[in-house]
Amino acid sequence: MTDPFAPYDLAGLPLSNRIVMAPMTRCRAGDGGTATALMAEYYAQRADAGLIITEGVQPSAIGQGYPWTPGLHSDAQRESWRQVTDAVHARGGLIAAQLMHAGRVSHPSLHADGAVPVAPSAVRAEGKVFTPTGMKDMIEPRALDEAGIAATFDDFAAAARRAVDAGFDAVELHGANGYLIHQFLDPTANRRTDGWGSGVEGRLRFAVGVAEAVAAEIGPERVSMRLSPGGGRSSGSREDPDALAETYVPLAEELARTGIAALHLVESGGPELTRALREAWPRTLLVNRALGAGDDAARAGLALVETGGADLVSFASLFLANPDLPDRLRAGGPFNAPDRATFYGGGEAGYTDYPVLAR
Repeated sequence: MTDPFAPYDLAGLPLSNRIVMAPMTRCRAGDGGTATALMAEYYAQRADAGLIITEGVQPSAIGQGYPWTPGLHSDAQRESWRQVTDAVHARGGLIAAQLMHAGRVSHPSLHADGAVPVAPSAVRAEGKVFTPTGMKDMIEPRALDEAGIAATFDDFAAAARRAVDAGFDAVELHGANGYLIHQFLDPTANRRTDGWGSGVEGRLRFAVGVAEAVAAEIGPERVSMRLSPGGGRSSGSREDPDALAETYVPLAEELARTGIAALHLVESGGPELTRALREAWPRTLLVNRALGAGDDAARAGLALVETGGADLVSFASLFLANPDLPDRLRAGGPFNAPDRATFYGGGEAGYTDYPVLAR
């Protein structure tokens, strides 16, 4: 049995335990997509995690998918993140920036110049998107051309460099939940007939290309990628586990060749696929079971590490509502219940005011 509270070496990063704070969009960034003092307090409160992974941070202006989300595509944004990384490090924690390009899950009203969102193909996503003036229908995106794909790789690499310069210990690439990297993997979003689509090999190229570009810029040991094989935000994909394995096992093998340090798997494709990816992936596997915020989710997550199903486990809403989650997991609870009404936007309420256990 592996102890979830034991230290772990993540490609040279000395994690104090194997419990990771998963990335969660909170929509509380300041003007110009900058990080704020309140965000620094929020992340520092959770510095007892083995590793914190931030909310999605757009690597370019066109990559923004929601209002009041932070970026890493300007010098001002880079400088604003220093207060966050300094606060986490002062508490003895480690923190990674998640780089998230929303792709077609966006809207022109989010962009100063009214730009149309980009995607692998001109295929509108299902549903609506949250904008500064309320929920709006998704629109048909603009398909990226070869120059646009190359520019997007450059954007990811430049954002990763800014992350390291801002004091982040690592970077996670968001290849999950229906956003741009996932859109290239998803045959319902990627209808291309060129080398960036038309079969599994083509659909893998974008994800691998982003990983290669970022690894070349900051070193592969600082890089991980998040995947959610079973679908995601506004994804029409409802593939069976066998079809998912035909995409994601080769993807794991290709990403392994880039040398990146870890995969972060949202266990949305079923436990059999998790086991297949565990076998295909030679380095650190981080798994999020996405089971909610109760006692059952806590036990299931810890069991995953204890039985060797993953090296690390991440928790989302449990960490949102319990700043001292490692202590509570060790004690077997109790756990604060998350307030969904305060998940997105606002101030301290439901953000930095959740109580911790008496010591």
